[in-house]
Amino acid sequence: MTSIPEALLWCLSAGTAAAVVLAALSIRARRQRVDLRTRLSAAEEQNSATLHSNTELTARLRATEAEIRHLAGTRLPELTLALAHPHVPVPGLLDARFAASETDQALNSVLEQVSDAITKERARVDAAAQSTVRGATTTIQALLYQLQSALQEMQHRYDDPNVAQDLLNADFLNEQALRRIQATGVVCGAWPGLTREDSYLAELVVGATSRLRGYERVNVSNQLRDPIAVVARAVEPIAIVVTELLANALHHSHRELPVTITLQQGNRGASVIVDDYGVGMHSDEIKAAMELLAGDQDLLLTQLGDPPRSGFAAAGQLVRQYGFGVHVEPSPYGGVRAVVYIPGDPLLTVLDESAQPMSVMAPQPHRAAAPDRSTMPAQAAAPAPAPAAEPAPATQPAQPAASYEAPAPQAEGELPRRRRRKPASELDESAARTEPAPPRSPEETGTRWAALQRGTESGRAAAQSEPPRSPEGNSQ
Repeated sequence: MTSIPEALLWCLSAGTAAAVVLAALSIRARRQRVDLRTRLSAAEEQNSATLHSNTELTARLRATEAEIRHLAGTRLPELTLALAHPHVPVPGLLDARFAASETDQALNSVLEQVSDAITKERARVDAAAQSTVRGATTTIQALLYQLQSALQEMQHRYDDPNVAQDLLNADFLNEQALRRIQATGVVCGAWPGLTREDSYLAELVVGATSRLRGYERVNVSNQLRDPIAVVARAVEPIAIVVTELLANALHHSHRELPVTITLQQGNRGASVIVDDYGVGMHSDEIKAAMELLAGDQDLLLTQLGDPPRSGFAAAGQLVRQYGFGVHVEPSPYGGVRAVVYIPGDPLLTVLDESAQPMSVMAPQPHRAAAPDRSTMPAQAAAPAPAPAAEPAPATQPAQPAASYEAPAPQAEGELPRRRRRKPASELDESAARTEPAPPRSPEETGTRWAALQRGTESGRAAAQSEPPRSPEGNSQ
């Protein structure tokens, strides 16, 4: 039988062992709780970071979508507009965070590819349109030249004043239509369409004036020292340019105001200066005009505006092809001053006025008067004639030997002169023609015109009194 002390000892031992086991279990449980809490904190932090990253990705995705919508809805339309009008700016990115990023590079690549595609397509379409217009204007221009020739023949065929006036009006209208067609064709790359001979610069300017309405308002002042002429290949192009500049001056100034043309001669060429007293041009307009007149860039028909303005554009095309220059600037009279500079070496020459006299319609040059030989010192006068020699025996009659005027030594910068051989008899006749005609009094001029009118009227009266033998005009 177990005693009570032993039982108590066993109980205490068992309790102590249980307490040790419970303590160990408690410590293990505490450690597990701490470990779980650490893992939970790490998981919460990771979850928070994941949520933050997802938020940033979502925001960046939305920003990228916004950039794409901005590209499609704003930047591309503005780019197409900027290609037609360079002053229109193209917007940039909406979000500055995309600057220099892969997204920015990709969007810029899209813009460049679209720009190149639009530019090439515009050039292709414009070239096709210019080709069509060039072909049409060439045909119409040829027909208008034929009509001009027919009208001029009719002017010589019919002497009825009313018919002649109608023919002159029709010829003038045809000339204006020809000018428009010619300028349009030049803008589209066509040849001016007319070959002319070497022509005096003064005659060229007067001819350009006659192509325009309001030509009576144009005053031409000829300040050329020499009888300067334009070489054949550049006559019509320069006439077109002067005509277009004059058309602008007449159109943009009051119809009662004059337009002044001054012909100036320099050391290396000649200039045609056109001054008007009109409304003038703003600095932007002058800048745009100078860009067209420079002729450095390929011109598109869509750049001519609506309605198309082809004057400066045609001048720029001819400047690039023939080598002369055109400059526009504000005029000191408040309008616009246009200067056509013609270099002397390739485009100018000096004609012999005795062999090819200038038209009476051309303005006379304001040249310096010839020195009075009577005031020259005696040493400078011609030497006294030598005693006459004995007459030579009669021989065969001398043939009119061809005379050649030796060219004078050309000074540096002087314009080239053209001379020709001509017989002595022609030299005498030309010398007689070059003698200045005595000035006529107003009474003598009036008497001559009255005699001409009386003769014309008497001839027409005689023709009307007789039975008509043939229809009016020449049937050929």
